[in-house]
Amino acid sequence: MEVILQDDVAHLGHVGEVVKVRDGYARNYLFPRGLAVLADKRNVRELEHQRRVVEGKRVRIAASAQEVAKKLSQVELTFTARAGDGGKLFGSITNQDIERELRDKGFEIDRRRVRLDEPIKSVGTHKVTVTLAAGVPCEIVVQVSAISTGDSPAETKDKVPADSPVEAATTATDT
Repeated sequence: MEVILQDDVAHLGHVGEVVKVRDGYARNYLFPRGLAVLADKRNVRELEHQRRVVEGKRVRIAASAQEVAKKLSQVELTFTARAGDGGKLFGSITNQDIERELRDKGFEIDRRRVRLDEPIKSVGTHKVTVTLAAGVPCEIVVQVSAISTGDSPAETKDKVPADSPVEAATTATDT
C-alpha cells in the first residue's frame, strides 16, 4: 500500500514523501496515529498543490530576506564599554546587546539568529553573522571601543574628589 507521510517516521521517511508499506502497518500504526494518509489520486494532487504553495512562499520569504540582508550588511554597530589595560572588557557584548542595537536601528532580528561562538570580550572590530529567514546569512560589523577614564584604578583610589568633605577640610587648614 502506498501512503503519504504526514510526519517524519524513523526508518521510513520524511513529511510529504510517498512510501510503500505493508497494509497492516498502515492500518494499525500509521493511520490511527495520524502519521500518514492513503496515497490515492485526490491526496496526491493535494500534496502536490501544498508543495507548490510552500515553495512559492519559501521563494518570497527568501527574496525579502535577501533585501533585508543587503540593508543589514551596511550597518555598523558601535559599543563602548569599560576595558582593562590589554583591551579586555570588564563585561562582554552578547547577542542580546546586538539584538537591542539592531532594534534601535529599525531591524527586528531575534537574538537567537545572531551567531556568536562566544560573547565579545575584547576591544576592536568584530564580524558577527546574523542568519535571517530562509537561512540567508548576513555579516555585520561590531565595533567595540573602551571608555577612557584617564586614570588607572590605582591612581583613582589615592585621589580625593574636589567636592568631597575631606578635600574641603584640607583646603581650609592650609590657609
